[in-house]
Amino acid sequence: MAACRGFTLYTYAYIHQEADRIALEDVERAEQLRARARRLYLRARSYGLRALDLAYPGLSAQLQQDPARAVARVGARDVALLYWNAAALGLAISVSRADAALLARLPEVEALIQRALALDETWQEGSLHEFQLVLAAARPGAPPDFDRIRRHFERARELSRDRRASVFVAYAEAVSVRRQDRREFHALLEQALAVDPDRYPQHRLSNLLAQCRARWLKERADELFLEEEPAQQEAPQP
Repeated sequence: MAACRGFTLYTYAYIHQEADRIALEDVERAEQLRARARRLYLRARSYGLRALDLAYPGLSAQLQQDPARAVARVGARDVALLYWNAAALGLAISVSRADAALLARLPEVEALIQRALALDETWQEGSLHEFQLVLAAARPGAPPDFDRIRRHFERARELSRDRRASVFVAYAEAVSVRRQDRREFHALLEQALAVDPDRYPQHRLSNLLAQCRARWLKERADELFLEEEPAQQEAPQP
């Protein structure tokens, strides 16, 4: 599990985000980085599956055939294993949206995270609820269920007590951009940037990474939204 977690965190922080940042300036390099990120996420996933199989023999094979039934075997002590397997595969899908084979594995991600929520929805100060925001942003196709995502957002805020900037950034990308709500987008990113990384040492690295992404998203606002933000109007608090 440590290998799964380590590869996932490293890839997201130093390769995946860099690919997003340079995508407009250097498309070829961005695609190279995304391909590398995909390989590393899947490597992380392979470690995670090995951990699941050690604890629950044969689970990885069953997961591909019947995800909901497979994860029903997992107990509360292994919520972290569910989360990191879901994160590794979910992020691999998010950098490979043209890969139909990987997209077809979204039900596995959903089953893993739903089982984790059923076992302990408070885990890691709302990280499972926050993951639902990330998953909504990564999922292609029709607009997501915004009301359901809002409930996950509010619960993540409640459990984290607004100590994690990533919750605001994830909701801005998952919902505000999809709904073309530029004022909400701006307000959420400002809330993310207002979090003091030094005040919460346990979240310092994740907050610094989230704030780096928040600043980058602010710079891209004109690309993400079709209309300018209305002038002379105060942005509402989300």
